[in-house]
Amino acid sequence: MIYGIGTDICDVRRIRASVERHGERFAEKVLTETELAIWHARSQRWPERGLRYLATRFSAKEAFSKAVGLGMVMPMTWRNCEITNLPSGQPTIVLHGPMREWMEKRGLHAWISVTDETDYAASFCVVERREV
Repeated sequence: MIYGIGTDICDVRRIRASVERHGERFAEKVLTETELAIWHARSQRWPERGLRYLATRFSAKEAFSKAVGLGMVMPMTWRNCEITNLPSGQPTIVLHGPMREWMEKRGLHAWISVTDETDYAASFCVVERREV
């Protein structure tokens, strides 16, 4: 059964401005340690690709927060939600700490889709309630 849906579109130029204004602090606020390592690697090879990676993660976490109906209120935090990829390349959500516990208690599972182009990143999230 569908519990909630969320979508988000993010302007990559806005992410670029935040990184220019706040430096790495912005990425450190939004990304988990694993995501931060990937962001660094991508940014070193191709800075624009790093910005789009950061934008897709920002967008995906926003879409997820909307789908669960919490927004950015505890237990939902930027760093309690990690967007990673399965070996197939499919994006997936890995939850940590209180957010994982919150989802498990309710029998919820999230599905995420992300995409990006030069100036925009977009995400769509579906949260379903599974039989407990």
